[in-house]
Amino acid sequence: MNKKIKSVALSALVLPGLGQLYLGRRVKGGVMILLDNLFILAGLFIGLRSAGKLMLASKVGTVDPEQVLAGIKADNPYATWVLGGFMVLWVYGVVDALMDQGGDSGQQ
Repeated sequence: MNKKIKSVALSALVLPGLGQLYLGRRVKGGVMILLDNLFILAGLFIGLRSAGKLMLASKVGTVDPEQVLAGIKADNPYATWVLGGFMVLWVYGVVDALMDQGGDSGQQ
């Protein structure tokens, strides 16, 4: 399999940044993986915060469902930004791995 195809597959199917690491672009790949992890952690934080509101409402029992839904909807813009940022990074990783000219593998 061609090195470029492997790098695109790694960036598209596994994790953005792995294709860059495979091509020898250590700094670019490391920064992309760091950003991936930040987006994943932010998404988990937002999801757990929403789940916590649901669990609290089920234990208390006196909370109005409309209040719980309003609290979860308040987190929604952050979730949209996190997902959008991850998708931009994913597309960049795939396109960058596809357009890489090769050259010196030690070049950053």
